[in-house]
Amino acid sequence: MGMKPARSSCPIASTLEVIGDRWSLVVLRDILLRGKRRYRELLDGPEAIATNILADRLARLEEWDILHKSRDPEDRRQFVYTPTGRGLDLLPILFQLVRWGLKHVEGTEVPVPRARLKDERALERTIRARFAPVR
Repeated sequence: MGMKPARSSCPIASTLEVIGDRWSLVVLRDILLRGKRRYRELLDGPEAIATNILADRLARLEEWDILHKSRDPEDRRQFVYTPTGRGLDLLPILFQLVRWGLKHVEGTEVPVPRARLKDERALERTIRARFAPVR
Protein backbone atom coordinates (compact mmCIF):
# COMPACT_ATOMS: atom_id res chain seq x y z
CA MET A 1 0.00 0.00 0.00
CA GLY A 2 0.98 3.64 -0.20
CA MET A 3 1.38 4.01 3.54
CA LYS A 4 3.61 6.80 4.76
CA PRO A 5 6.25 6.06 7.37
CA ALA A 6 5.37 7.25 10.85
CA ARG A 7 6.69 10.66 11.89
CA SER A 8 7.08 9.42 15.43
CA SER A 9 8.26 6.19 17.01
CA CYS A 10 5.50 6.54 19.63
CA PRO A 11 2.71 4.04 18.86
CA ILE A 12 0.04 6.40 20.22
CA ALA A 13 1.17 9.32 18.06
CA SER A 14 1.55 7.03 15.05
CA THR A 15 -1.92 5.53 15.48
CA LEU A 16 -3.42 8.98 15.83
CA GLU A 17 -1.84 9.96 12.51
CA VAL A 18 -3.87 7.18 10.89
CA ILE A 19 -7.23 7.26 12.73
CA GLY A 20 -6.97 10.21 15.09
CA ASP A 21 -9.37 12.55 13.36
CA ARG A 22 -13.07 12.57 14.27
CA TRP A 23 -14.36 11.42 10.93
CA SER A 24 -12.23 8.29 10.49
CA LEU A 25 -13.56 6.87 13.73
CA VAL A 26 -17.16 7.80 12.82
CA VAL A 27 -16.77 6.01 9.47
CA LEU A 28 -15.32 2.97 11.21
CA ARG A 29 -18.14 3.03 13.76
CA ASP A 30 -20.73 3.04 11.01
CA ILE A 31 -19.10 0.20 9.09
CA LEU A 32 -18.07 -1.99 12.02
CA LEU A 33 -20.87 -1.40 14.52
CA ARG A 34 -23.80 -0.25 12.39
CA GLY A 35 -23.25 -2.42 9.32
CA LYS A 36 -23.16 0.39 6.77
CA ARG A 37 -21.35 -0.50 3.55
CA ARG A 38 -22.09 2.04 0.83
CA TYR A 39 -21.01 5.66 0.38
CA ARG A 40 -24.61 6.94 0.51
CA GLU A 41 -25.28 5.04 3.76
CA LEU A 42 -22.16 6.54 5.32
CA LEU A 43 -23.13 10.01 4.13
CA ASP A 44 -26.56 9.81 5.78
CA GLY A 45 -25.31 9.69 9.39
CA PRO A 46 -26.54 12.09 12.06
CA GLU A 47 -23.15 13.84 12.19
CA ALA A 48 -23.68 15.21 8.65
CA ILE A 49 -20.22 14.52 7.26
CA ALA A 50 -19.44 16.55 4.13
CA THR A 51 -19.03 14.60 0.89
CA ASN A 52 -15.43 15.71 0.36
CA ILE A 53 -14.47 14.74 3.91
CA LEU A 54 -16.12 11.31 3.58
CA ALA A 55 -14.38 10.64 0.26
CA ASP A 56 -11.04 11.67 1.78
CA ARG A 57 -11.45 9.50 4.88
CA LEU A 58 -12.54 6.46 2.87
CA ALA A 59 -9.51 6.87 0.60
CA ARG A 60 -7.19 7.28 3.58
CA LEU A 61 -8.59 4.22 5.37
CA GLU A 62 -8.26 2.23 2.16
CA GLU A 63 -4.68 3.46 1.68
CA TRP A 64 -3.80 2.26 5.19
CA ASP A 65 -5.43 -1.13 4.45
CA ILE A 66 -8.08 -0.58 7.13
CA LEU A 67 -10.94 -0.71 4.64
CA HIS A 68 -11.34 -2.55 1.37
CA LYS A 69 -13.32 -1.00 -1.50
CA SER A 70 -14.98 -3.31 -4.01
CA ARG A 71 -17.81 -3.22 -6.54
CA ASP A 72 -21.23 -3.74 -5.03
CA PRO A 73 -22.41 -7.16 -6.24
CA GLU A 74 -26.02 -5.90 -6.11
CA ASP A 75 -25.32 -2.74 -8.15
CA ARG A 76 -22.07 -2.74 -10.13
CA ARG A 77 -22.22 1.07 -10.44
CA GLN A 78 -21.61 1.42 -6.70
CA PHE A 79 -18.89 0.37 -4.29
CA VAL A 80 -19.02 -1.25 -0.88
CA TYR A 81 -16.54 -0.73 1.94
CA THR A 82 -15.60 -3.55 4.27
CA PRO A 83 -12.99 -3.76 7.01
CA THR A 84 -9.75 -5.63 6.51
CA GLY A 85 -8.04 -7.50 9.33
CA ARG A 86 -6.41 -4.22 10.36
CA GLY A 87 -9.83 -2.57 10.47
CA LEU A 88 -11.31 -5.38 12.54
CA ASP A 89 -8.40 -5.08 14.97
CA LEU A 90 -9.76 -1.61 15.85
CA LEU A 91 -12.94 -3.09 17.39
CA PRO A 92 -11.58 -3.16 20.98
CA ILE A 93 -10.58 0.50 20.63
CA LEU A 94 -14.09 1.41 19.46
CA PHE A 95 -15.59 -0.53 22.37
CA GLN A 96 -13.34 1.39 24.78
CA LEU A 97 -14.40 4.70 23.24
CA VAL A 98 -18.07 3.70 23.60
CA ARG A 99 -17.57 2.82 27.27
CA TRP A 100 -15.68 6.03 27.99
CA GLY A 101 -18.29 8.17 26.23
CA LEU A 102 -21.18 6.47 28.05
CA LYS A 103 -19.44 7.03 31.39
CA HIS A 104 -18.19 10.59 30.88
CA VAL A 105 -20.22 12.37 28.19
CA GLU A 106 -23.81 13.18 29.07
CA GLY A 107 -26.41 12.35 26.45
CA THR A 108 -24.42 9.68 24.61
CA GLU A 109 -26.08 6.48 23.46
CA VAL A 110 -24.83 2.99 22.66
CA PRO A 111 -24.30 2.57 18.87
CA VAL A 112 -25.38 -1.09 19.08
CA PRO A 113 -28.05 -2.77 21.20
CA ARG A 114 -26.93 -2.49 24.82
CA ALA A 115 -27.36 -6.22 25.43
CA ARG A 116 -24.86 -6.98 22.65
CA LEU A 117 -22.32 -4.55 24.09
CA LYS A 118 -22.34 -6.30 27.49
CA ASP A 119 -20.43 -9.23 26.01
CA GLU A 120 -17.82 -7.44 23.91
CA ARG A 121 -15.92 -10.62 23.11
CA ALA A 122 -19.02 -12.25 21.66
CA LEU A 123 -19.90 -9.06 19.78
CA GLU A 124 -16.39 -8.86 18.37
CA ARG A 125 -16.56 -12.51 17.25
CA THR A 126 -19.92 -11.83 15.56
CA ILE A 127 -18.59 -8.78 13.74
CA ARG A 128 -15.40 -10.57 12.67
CA ALA A 129 -17.45 -13.52 11.38
CA ARG A 130 -19.62 -11.18 9.32
CA PHE A 131 -16.52 -9.94 7.48
CA ALA A 132 -14.50 -13.18 7.52
CA PRO A 133 -14.19 -13.60 3.72
CA VAL A 134 -12.59 -10.17 3.37
CA ARG A 135 -8.78 -10.21 3.20
